[in-house]
Amino acid sequence: MQVVISAICTQGPSIRQAIGDDNELEKFELILDSHKTPGREPGWLKLRSADQRRGAINVVWDSQANILTARVVTRGTTRPSPIVGHFLNYLLTRHTRRLRAVTTAIVR
Repeated sequence: MQVVISAICTQGPSIRQAIGDDNELEKFELILDSHKTPGREPGWLKLRSADQRRGAINVVWDSQANILTARVVTRGTTRPSPIVGHFLNYLLTRHTRRLRAVTTAIVR
């Protein structure tokens, strides 16, 4: 199962890069797993749950549209709700001023 989280943001620097540089990710039970070309377009990063549940969050930033897109992928019967909850809690706590709208969709 996949869950797609889209966040429409105000204009400014990459939120994807801000997430990658954030030293407080672990407070939200998230760990930076890997990233590609921080600071370059296009770039991405991958987050995992700190409690070692299966699943990952792939995050990309569209600088032209100011949209952060996070695709949550879980394997097998693992429910995505814990890692989705951690990520949404993180966004709403650490990047509230930049957020204008946040939507989620389930992709089967």
